[in-house]
Amino acid sequence: MQYSSISFFASSLALLLWSLIILSPHTTASALNHPHSTPQLPIQIPQQVSYNSKAESWLSRVRDSLIHTIWRIPSDAGLTKANGKTYTVAGPPPTLLARYGGDLVLRFNINSIDEAEALAQAIDVLFLDVWEFTTDWVDIRLSKDVVPSLLGLLPPSLQHAHTPLMHDLAQAIFESYPSLPFVDSSIPPQEASRSFSPDLRPSTDETNIFFRDYQPLSVIVPWMRLLRSLFPTHVRMINIGISYEGRDIPALRVGVHPTNSEQQISPRKTIIIAGGSHAREWISTSSVNYVAFSFITAYGKSKSMTKLLESYDWVFIPILNPDGYVYTWENDRLWRKNRQQTALRFCKGLDLDRAYGFGWESEASKNSPCSESFSGESPFEAVESRRFANWVRNESENNNVEIAGFLDFHSYSQQVLYPYSYSCTSSPPSLENLEELAIGLAKAIRVTNGEKYGVTSACEGSVMTTPYKKRTQSSNEKSKIEKRLRLRMEKGGGSALDWFYHELKVSYAYQIKLRDTGSYGFLLPSKNIVPTGKEALKAVEYFGEYLMGDKGIERSKTEPKVNDGAEVPRSKGVIIEEEDWVAVEQESETDLEEEVVANWELRRRRRK
Repeated sequence: MQYSSISFFASSLALLLWSLIILSPHTTASALNHPHSTPQLPIQIPQQVSYNSKAESWLSRVRDSLIHTIWRIPSDAGLTKANGKTYTVAGPPPTLLARYGGDLVLRFNINSIDEAEALAQAIDVLFLDVWEFTTDWVDIRLSKDVVPSLLGLLPPSLQHAHTPLMHDLAQAIFESYPSLPFVDSSIPPQEASRSFSPDLRPSTDETNIFFRDYQPLSVIVPWMRLLRSLFPTHVRMINIGISYEGRDIPALRVGVHPTNSEQQISPRKTIIIAGGSHAREWISTSSVNYVAFSFITAYGKSKSMTKLLESYDWVFIPILNPDGYVYTWENDRLWRKNRQQTALRFCKGLDLDRAYGFGWESEASKNSPCSESFSGESPFEAVESRRFANWVRNESENNNVEIAGFLDFHSYSQQVLYPYSYSCTSSPPSLENLEELAIGLAKAIRVTNGEKYGVTSACEGSVMTTPYKKRTQSSNEKSKIEKRLRLRMEKGGGSALDWFYHELKVSYAYQIKLRDTGSYGFLLPSKNIVPTGKEALKAVEYFGEYLMGDKGIERSKTEPKVNDGAEVPRSKGVIIEEEDWVAVEQESETDLEEEVVANWELRRRRRK
C-alpha cells in the first residue's frame, strides 16, 4: 500500500510538471535537450537567462523551480539588472575556486635598496609568482595563507607598505574568459553569422565580434586562414616553426611588391611584430591580431597604410608560445612559460624571453625549473625560441630578407623599452636613435586614448630602485649606486629584444608592455581589447613611418658605415653615428654616477 502511494505521488508530480511545461510558452528547449552540456574550457560559461520586464506568473515560477530542481540547472540567484533587463552573473566554478580561491595579488612599494633585497630574498625562499616590477613597485601573486610568512621575512618598513590589487583572483580569472554569444539579448541575432568573419565592407569595432573577447588558438588559426583567403593579393599565412608539443607557430606575412620583376635586386625590408611569448599575456596576442587586421583591411583604402605595405613586408606572429597559450585556456589561466619538460618532472616550462643566445646568463640556469623565469640549462634550449631564431636567420641569409625592425608586445606596466635588457651598465651604440623613436612611439600611443607609456631601457625599467630615489650620503655611495643598477627581481639576459638588436644587427628593436598598470594585470577585461589594439596600431604605424623617413631625422647622404665583421642593416630616416657595433661600458664609477643620476631617463640626447 505504501509503495502504491509513492508511485501514485511520483506519477502525479511528473504529470503536473509536463502539464506546466506544455502550458508555458517560455520553455527553454536547450535546457531540456542538453541538461548536462559542459564547455571545453576550465570554467563553466554563464547560462543565458531571458530578461523579465514584468513579474512572471505563478505558473512560470513553479515551472522554473521544478525544472531547476530536477535537472540541476544553476539558480538565478546571481542576477544583475542593467537597462531594465536582468542577466546572470555567474561565479567561478569549483575548478577555479580550488586553484585560485585563496589567492590574491599584492603590490609592494619599494623605497630603499634594503627593502628591495629583502623582498627579492623572500620571494626566492617562498617561490612566489612575481607578476610585474618596475622602479617603484612589485606585484606578487600569493595565497592568503602565505601572507603572514612573507611579512615575517620582510623588514618592518615593508610590512605595511603593500596594497591588495585583487581581492578575488578567481572571479577576475573567470571574467577574463569569453561568455556565450548573445547573453545580452539586445544584440541582433543576425550578427551571429558574422562571428569571427572579417567583412569586406567597412565595419566598426562594435560590430567586429572577433575583438569583443579574447580568442583561443582554435579560433585564431582559422581566422588567420580566412584573412589569407579573403585578401590573397597581399596576405600570406606562414609557419614560423613547430612548438615543443607539435603545434604550428602561425604568422601572417603582409605586404605588396609594386614591381613586375620576379627577382628582387635588393633585400626586401621586413618588420616583425610578435606577441604571446608569455602565455598568460592575452592582450599581447589580441593586439597583434588587431594590428594585422587593420593593416590588411586598410590596403587600398588608406594612402599611408598602402605606402607602408608597399615599402615593407610585415610579419605578424600573434602566438609565439602556442603550447602555453592553449594551456592557459584549458588548465591554468596564469601559466607563463612554454610546456617543455625540464629536469624536474613535476616542473614544466621554460621562459621563452630568457632563452635567446645573447646575454644568456648561466647563473640564471641554476634557478629551480619551477621558477617562472627559468631559462633552461643552455641558450636556446626552449624549443619555440630556437625555432623562431632559426627562421629569422634563414630569412636573412637565404631568402633575401633584411629585418628592419622588431616589436615585441608584452603586458603589463605600459612601457616602451629599448635595449639592453641584460645589463644596465652597457649602452647600445645607437642609444640616441633608439630613445628618439621610443619617445615617438609613446607619444603616438598617448594621443590615441590618453594613456601614458614610460620610456626607458629594458634593464632600467625593471630595476627595483632607481639611484636618485634615496641616495646614501656615506662614503661608499658610488658602489651602492652601481649595486642599485644591478639589483633586479629576475635576470634580464637572453631576451629576444637584445638578441635581435645585437646579434642580428636590427637597428630598431623594442619591447612594448601594454595595458594596464596593475588594476587587472594579466587579467585585463575584454573591453580593453579594442582600445589597447588601437594604441598598438598607432605605435606600429609611427614605427613604419619613422623607418621610411617620414618622422624624425632624415638620413644623411654621407652616413658613416659600421663594421665589426658583419654588415649592419640600415633603415631610412636616421643618422647613425656610432663607429663600432659593440656594447659601450661605462668608464668609471664617477662617470656612472653622473651619467645615471643626472640623465637617468634620456642620456646623451641629441640636441638640434
